[in-house]
Amino acid sequence: MTLHYQEAGAGRPVVFVHGWAMSGRAWRFQQELADAGRLIFLDLRGHGHSAPAPSYTIDDYASDLAAFFEELALQDAVLVGWSMGVQVALQAFPALRPRLAGMVLVGGNARYASTDDYPHGKPPVEVKGMGLRLRRDHQKTMGDFFKGMFAEGELDHALYQRIVHGIVMGGRSADPEAVMQSLNILSTADLREQLPQVDRPVLVVHGELDTVCPAAASTYLAQRLPMARLEIFQGCGHAPFMTRPERFNELFRNFLEAL
Repeated sequence: MTLHYQEAGAGRPVVFVHGWAMSGRAWRFQQELADAGRLIFLDLRGHGHSAPAPSYTIDDYASDLAAFFEELALQDAVLVGWSMGVQVALQAFPALRPRLAGMVLVGGNARYASTDDYPHGKPPVEVKGMGLRLRRDHQKTMGDFFKGMFAEGELDHALYQRIVHGIVMGGRSADPEAVMQSLNILSTADLREQLPQVDRPVLVVHGELDTVCPAAASTYLAQRLPMARLEIFQGCGHAPFMTRPERFNELFRNFLEAL
């Protein structure tokens, strides 16, 4: 599976993995970190400029990621995942472990859907409802999801326009089948048992007012990852690296320097 990617800078490899239905353009404001390492912005299969594929499971995405690291011979790398990308990163960790120096996990969780023994997710019925809305009106549902990533009062007009122009406009929409099939990951993937095995430094970042993935999900992650540090962005929703890029990039830079 050939994946599209863009890169900038030189030095330690830093691979950015986007969230559900997004693309590598989501990390547009992190290009300013090009002096800190070799930044690699990846499009998952069926997303951005990467080609569609027959299936879109968490194993597919994780296998693609492992093959990508091998193809580029990446070593001593940092893997950055956002939202669904957090689950992909955790799934891929056993295969990538020898190649990783650390990870950054943003706005994600070990399990998206809540269960009796895991109250930090969304009710499974909400994931099912998203699928029904996508079939009824794909474009409107995706637009509503994008707007819902941001907390009330988080964005002024200028910042919203900067995000729309820098990240949304000029990008390529994800393959609708990739969007639909990836909902199964949100319904079924459960990475909780793998957390204690992640023996690398991890920076966990979450928006306090995230309604896509509750902030409690990252608290859960940080408590179970052996070498984790948690940073909560007050007043932020699901994409604090977009809405508070200066603070996020400073945290990120400090994390890289400490490895």
